[in-house]
Amino acid sequence: MPAIERHLIDGPDGKLEVFVEPHPAATGIALIAHPHPLFGGTADNKVVTTLARAFQELGCHSLRPNFRGVGASEGRYDAGRGETCDLLAAHDYALDRFGGGLPVYLAGFSFGAFVTGKLAERLAAAGSPARRLVLVGTAAGFSDGSRDYASGAIAADTLVIHGAEDTTVPLAEVLRWAEPLELVVQVVPGADHFFHRKLHLIRRIVREAWRD
Repeated sequence: MPAIERHLIDGPDGKLEVFVEPHPAATGIALIAHPHPLFGGTADNKVVTTLARAFQELGCHSLRPNFRGVGASEGRYDAGRGETCDLLAAHDYALDRFGGGLPVYLAGFSFGAFVTGKLAERLAAAGSPARRLVLVGTAAGFSDGSRDYASGAIAADTLVIHGAEDTTVPLAEVLRWAEPLELVVQVVPGADHFFHRKLHLIRRIVREAWRD
């Protein structure tokens, strides 16, 4: 595997830290978003790095930005609004660097899945949609009084992966969100929110989905 590069790029609220793993013969670009910044979420989260590894195995350049206020990224938490702009900045950086007509895949874990969905909406509205989404432990259609994860339409071929034993975002909430969108949810038996001892299954699900 290639060495992981660390870059500070221009973001909407200052410098944005991005970890990049180039692929020597890439057939795509994968952008992976991390979980909630106020609860310890970073680009080094194990689910996020597992997704990056899976996309590397599928032949993609992978990029993992730290949202504003995380790691060396400047700025302050902005409840998903500014973080969507951060992810867009990383997306634009990826196209400038790797472009060449490569398809772009978006992936996110927990809060990062919510932000990924928001970016996907924005890209689709601009006429440059992502090729496919992967949402893991999705914080969507879920509110606890202070965090609202309502989202718009998500493409029908989106890969949604959730743990059966997730107590952070209960499976029932995700199924309730997915039903009107007619999304299929891949449920991992025995998996909690962070997929402890189940990370290999995320890689397997992603690999098998890309063979379809």
